[in-house]
Amino acid sequence: MKHLFLALAVAVSPLAVSAHEVAKGPNGGPVVDSAGHHVEMVANGSELVLFLTESDDKPLASAGTKNARAIVQDGGKTVTVPLQPAEPNRLVGALPQPLGSGARVVVSATMADGHAVQARFVNN
Repeated sequence: MKHLFLALAVAVSPLAVSAHEVAKGPNGGPVVDSAGHHVEMVANGSELVLFLTESDDKPLASAGTKNARAIVQDGGKTVTVPLQPAEPNRLVGALPQPLGSGARVVVSATMADGHAVQARFVNN
């Protein structure tokens, strides 16, 4: 019985993860759900832009966001990229180099209302 439960849990876990991800957002980047908010990542050259929206896809104001950063693992190197709020609903940071295929990006920030936002992306 234990093995059946474990096999079922393993089989269902990929479905649970993908249930919170949208293929592409309105700006062309991948979107993940984070605590009732949506975070879309767009990397243009050396600029990293995160678009924040509510669960109903209305813009989530980025003004007053604190401790916003992206930890980027790319090509065997890890860097921390500070993110700055940009009106109306963006967090923007400068990458040391364009993201490579397979780069991992972990974003964390505290919104003005105190909600923590965290999102994980893999660049394709």
